[in-house]
Amino acid sequence: MSEPLGEAEFVAALRELEPRYWGSHPFHRRMHGGDLTPPELRAWAANRWYYQRMLPQKDAAIISNCPVPEIRRQWLDRIVYHDGRVAGEGGIERWLRLCAAVGLDREEVLDERHVMPGVRFAVDAYLTFARTRPWVEAVASGLTEMFSGHLMRRRVTDLLANYAWISRDDLAYFTNRIDAVSGEGKDALDIVVRYCRTREQQDAAVAALAFKCDVLCSMLDAIERAASEAA
Repeated sequence: MSEPLGEAEFVAALRELEPRYWGSHPFHRRMHGGDLTPPELRAWAANRWYYQRMLPQKDAAIISNCPVPEIRRQWLDRIVYHDGRVAGEGGIERWLRLCAAVGLDREEVLDERHVMPGVRFAVDAYLTFARTRPWVEAVASGLTEMFSGHLMRRRVTDLLANYAWISRDDLAYFTNRIDAVSGEGKDALDIVVRYCRTREQQDAAVAALAFKCDVLCSMLDAIERAASEAA
């Protein structure tokens, strides 16, 4: 059996997956370049909704599988962040505001009529992963947070510069998420490093993060197809 990686080596192995993150996907490059049409933006927002509304369920799965009270208490904040403490607040509500800004009615987002089968398949696979794999692997799969902060900053800047009908208030999901994701990413990385003690566990964590990157890119592949049909 291989010896465990040192902490620095393990963290480096996780960070080496950044090129597989969806920030470099052609659809995202077109979005940031101002090349998406309004129907394409609507296809993106409506399909991404399915992922956003799944995140609290994914986090609840981690909590249900985790035997460590400290981690469960810490992870609960993520559910509250997305769902809010009362109706009408939270990250999910902020995503619905963005959907409205790009021209979608709330009803058509909530009933998921625009969600492509490929997006549904990828997101459902991610939720199943969180429910069925060891809890620390599910935490590791979410380490895409390490790669997302700078992308969100660029997205706010580029969407405001290139899509005149979108206001900064409409982008509250991203502006609120930038600071939150930085802290969450560090906390999650600390947990993964602490609880992946064997080389087998470390390799499984790297594989989990690679899987999540594939899920995200598969989503954008399906969204790009949907957007081309809507354009």
